[in-house]
Amino acid sequence: TSVKEEKKSYSQKFKIVEETVSDYIPESIESYLALQITYNAMDFLGVRYRGGGTTRDGMDCSGFVTTVLNIFDIKLPRSSHEMATVGEKVSKEDAKIGDLIFFKTTSRSRISHVGIISEIDGDEIKFVHSSTSLGVVVSSLSEAYYKKTFTQINRILI
Repeated sequence: TSVKEEKKSYSQKFKIVEETVSDYIPESIESYLALQITYNAMDFLGVRYRGGGTTRDGMDCSGFVTTVLNIFDIKLPRSSHEMATVGEKVSKEDAKIGDLIFFKTTSRSRISHVGIISEIDGDEIKFVHSSTSLGVVVSSLSEAYYKKTFTQINRILI
């Protein structure tokens, strides 16, 4: 199905966050659901970090991803470590908007952070996530910290 056909189907079923130009669909987007997940994720920008949180009062990284995907009836495990076992692993070169991106940010050797890919511009991958220091923000995989801690990308929208 085309993105425009998907738009009609999803807009009748889910909470849709419309852009100011309602028919704008980036050429790089292949799925209207991925676009809407991204729009809804961006709607949480500025929400502060709170360990275990899943509301606008505060959320952690996996709580943020869970909250956004629950809007679309997509259920995932609650922890980033368990989320990383769901879907299909893809390479950075094959990443798409709406994919989940995972990091190992602690001294432990397991995944401890997750975000949602929101933009791909050439080699640059941007993602929205809940950072412990800044709350819900958009970051880039080209930033040294995220480049160093990057672990994998999973596609959950098949």
